[in-house]
Amino acid sequence: MLAVDDEPPALDELAYHLRADHRVARLHTAGDATEALRVLRDDDVDVVFLDIRMPGLDGMELARVLRRFVRPPAIVFVTAYDDGAADAFDMGATDYVRKPVRAERLAEALRRVVGSRVVPTHPAALARAEEDPTIPVELAGTTKMLPRSAVRWVEAQGDYARLHTADGSHLVRVSLATLAERWADAGFVRIHRSYLVQLRLIAELRLVNSGYVVVIDSTELPVSRRHTRELKDKLVRAAKQEWSR
Repeated sequence: MLAVDDEPPALDELAYHLRADHRVARLHTAGDATEALRVLRDDDVDVVFLDIRMPGLDGMELARVLRRFVRPPAIVFVTAYDDGAADAFDMGATDYVRKPVRAERLAEALRRVVGSRVVPTHPAALARAEEDPTIPVELAGTTKMLPRSAVRWVEAQGDYARLHTADGSHLVRVSLATLAERWADAGFVRIHRSYLVQLRLIAELRLVNSGYVVVIDSTELPVSRRHTRELKDKLVRAAKQEWSR
């Protein structure tokens, strides 16, 4: 295991908590990306706890390098900021821990790492994992990894987006336009400048006085005129594909 942070007090605290956990057999530390890469060159590391904002090569850039390894280590970002959550999701990070670190939060991150390392490596299992990435969301002061498959629809809120699930909603710092582009292949369709929905979860497309609405989980969402024809076509194509199975 490797902990990387350019601030010695933060690195010392992180290392202290990690070494106190019985699941950590050996821990390396590094004060920057260059030192981290030197450790990774010389030792077999399964997990990297990584700060984001560092001089030189920052944590996100280092994570991109690590993804190209033949056996890439799991990544857990440890940061004082929440504006990297969307990029962490794109990186396939196992977890996203906010500073100041707490022992119980790091223990949860380690549980996630252990769980991700014992997932069956059958190609079909790996394909399913890649098809359902996770999104870091804040819940009661803790960053959780929400599966994309749990998202029913998305609502724009300025530069943020609110992800609606069966159990509630979560605000993430990423634009609706960005999610619409990233999630198009997963069945999410734009129905309005403020709404993105999972196509297969649309229960109704209904004409009302002001235009069309779709119904998802008994919630009515407006469909703008510019998206109506495209939405109808996609619903028809989806229905035909279902019939032909």
